[in-house]
Amino acid sequence: MNSIIEIERLKKSFGDNLVLKDISMNVNKGEVVTIIGASGSGKSTFLRCINLLETPTDGKIMYQGENVLAPGYNLPKYRTHLGMVFQSFNLFNNMNVLQNCMSGQVTVLGRKEEEAKKIAIENLEKVGMDRFIDAKPAQLSGGQKQRVAIARALSMDPEVMLFDEPTSALDPEMVGDVLRIMKKLAESGLTMVIVTHEMAFAKEVSDRVIFMDQGVIAEEGSPEDIFGNPKEARTKEFLHRVLHPEP
Repeated sequence: MNSIIEIERLKKSFGDNLVLKDISMNVNKGEVVTIIGASGSGKSTFLRCINLLETPTDGKIMYQGENVLAPGYNLPKYRTHLGMVFQSFNLFNNMNVLQNCMSGQVTVLGRKEEEAKKIAIENLEKVGMDRFIDAKPAQLSGGQKQRVAIARALSMDPEVMLFDEPTSALDPEMVGDVLRIMKKLAESGLTMVIVTHEMAFAKEVSDRVIFMDQGVIAEEGSPEDIFGNPKEARTKEFLHRVLHPEP
């Protein structure tokens, strides 16, 4: 498989607190990688380091053979290859749905408004939100906002989509809608890295599952390996706790 992103010995500290400790992994073209683990294990920080919303303290992030952390590297261009979907949607409240999906295309990619509008509507159709193009975010439910956020990210034609616990802020009845859309994207061959606490979803869509614990990758493997036959005691304990919660 062709690696799109290669991460080598990545570390991230906040002051004296070492949150990520020597993480190495690849993301291959067309692969769906899910990252699971307890709260505070470093999952979201790791994702934010991949697209440089957080600056790593040490290590390398290789994209197409170049270290994006090297001095003088064109970071804005690198970021255009990555789509990001956040827990809290991060839509522009002063813009309607269509404008939210057009603004980055026009300002960052330099597309003409007519082309940006066409692409935005196509992606809003994909997520079932094309009927809401004139609505403002305040008029939408959480699940609808997240679907718009996915359409907005897709409209930038990313090579890799990053999802940071995209269902954690949603009411339970809205979770299924968002997961169904993500499953369709996975089936379409889009490269995805997903931080999630939805274990059944991770088991179903992943090519590879990564279990993080205390800032390291404690175990990784196929969904069958991780969910069916985990090797590490920490993985077993986490999965038992999540899949069989105490009453």
